[in-house]
Amino acid sequence: MSAAPAATPAHNAGALVIIGAGLAGWTTAREFRKLDTSTPIVLVTADSGDFYAKPTLSNACAQKRSADQLVTTPAAKMAETLNVTLRTRTEVRNIDTQAQTLTLNTADGQSQIQPYGQLVLATGAHPIRLALQGDASADVQSINQLTDLVHFQRALGAAPKTVLVMGAGLIGCEFANDLLLGGYRVHVVDPTTRPLAALLPAAAGEQLRGALEALGVVWHFGATVQAVNHCAGATPLAATLSTGAVVGADVVLSAIGLRADTALASAAGMACERGVAVDAQLQTSAAHVFALGDCAQYASAGARTLPYVMPIMNAARALAATLSGTPTALVFPLMPVSIKTPALPTVVASPHPAQAGAWVADALDAGAAQVGGAWRFMDLAGQQRGFVLTGGQTTRRMELAKATVL
Repeated sequence: MSAAPAATPAHNAGALVIIGAGLAGWTTAREFRKLDTSTPIVLVTADSGDFYAKPTLSNACAQKRSADQLVTTPAAKMAETLNVTLRTRTEVRNIDTQAQTLTLNTADGQSQIQPYGQLVLATGAHPIRLALQGDASADVQSINQLTDLVHFQRALGAAPKTVLVMGAGLIGCEFANDLLLGGYRVHVVDPTTRPLAALLPAAAGEQLRGALEALGVVWHFGATVQAVNHCAGATPLAATLSTGAVVGADVVLSAIGLRADTALASAAGMACERGVAVDAQLQTSAAHVFALGDCAQYASAGARTLPYVMPIMNAARALAATLSGTPTALVFPLMPVSIKTPALPTVVASPHPAQAGAWVADALDAGAAQVGGAWRFMDLAGQQRGFVLTGGQTTRRMELAKATVL
């Protein structure tokens, strides 16, 4: 018979417990500490807890930076600065919302009970993995955290390699551009007809397609990867596409999107759809339990997930106020996203997916400094609901932001 889980010290019974040490978890702790310096904070994470900017994962190769070099603040320093009890290498097995406790598995194999007064889920998201055929399907890489980057860079090695990227969305294009600048040969496979098809108007997508192609990207649109096999040819892997074409590669990188990590919340009976459903104050369907970041589906954003930096920062500030005793509804401002594709700098302020309207090309100002493109998303009443800027037009970010109606 296994031993009963040990209880943690009673002084943590009313603690604010945060699950997840990514940007959402650490930012919530920091914002809460600005308002409350005495309530115990316990942060639980399955990894090391070191703080780094996740967007830097997709430009590490060109800068020749290792995973360790991306860390801006070690976990121990973060914990000391914010007066946080840090539980690293610790798995949360389940949440008991009635007893307000977590069952933890620690790094040394022990099981413990962690009580909470308020609980924040900042569990992030997992890369979507397709079921591929072939004897090398398990060798397909994805990058969503520092340890993933370690494995990817180890697979790349020192010599120039050919990398096949699955997905021409935001992350796929960022990695493609980064790998090209790092001296690698790059193929990109996507079922659509152009890069960033879900975010950009067609003309902007074609600009990006041409810019990355000029750097060396070989595009395979209207196709998906069906199988990845080991081979004895010039490259160790062969990817078979839905078109029947076979592409040789040293490494295959899947960048087809993220899926919110809702496992703990769902198992505890909380309402989950595309993410953990939260109301305007970021509370889940369970009392005293809140969620934000890549795992959350925000009522304030029209029941959407928003896996970007600025939504996390805004959500953390509002949540910290609520947790410290001042109920605060989250209201998202306009949050343009800068896409890290130096081949064609691009800024996107997307309209709500359900917003009716159309992209309209904006007249370019005369002069070489304005080379690029500008598009406004206009609703049926003629109001601007979003915009896209490329190249030199990205300098007009503030101008078009002011003209956008939320």
